[in-house]
Amino acid sequence: MVYREAFKVQSNDKMCSFHDVTAGTREVVERSGIKNGIVVVYSHHTTCCVITQECAFDESITGLETLQQDLVNIMDDIIPVCKHEGIYLHPGPKALKFAEEHDEDARGCHNTDAHLRSSIIGRSETIVLIDGELDLGEFGHIHFIDFDQTRARQRTVQVMIIGE
Repeated sequence: MVYREAFKVQSNDKMCSFHDVTAGTREVVERSGIKNGIVVVYSHHTTCCVITQECAFDESITGLETLQQDLVNIMDDIIPVCKHEGIYLHPGPKALKFAEEHDEDARGCHNTDAHLRSSIIGRSETIVLIDGELDLGEFGHIHFIDFDQTRARQRTVQVMIIGE
């Protein structure tokens, strides 16, 4: 059997958005009626990714959990946030023209760092489903991350369950 459902999260602007989507994913699993198989949590947004990680308990001054802030800090070192033109080749003149034709502003196009970050981390996670329970271990959580810091927007978390 295959079951698919989606739900929404709201991203922030000016900082990466981390969303714990574990409870929402569990609700989808319950509605599916599938007891054993795999659960794929994914993003079709190319500046977003999905990871599994434990709760860090502590928060940084930004409001992110400390493990989340550590990930952001590491990514900032590897792939700097695009704060002005010329840091990256993208977006070029054709991309900016395309964006303008689709009512997107130039600032919204300068999110190359988010595209690169999500391509490295990956846009999906697969979790084993055993007897109707996500096999995340004792401390595991599923996080949907929006690395795009150009503007706040609603994002879609996709969940597909394959099993019996």
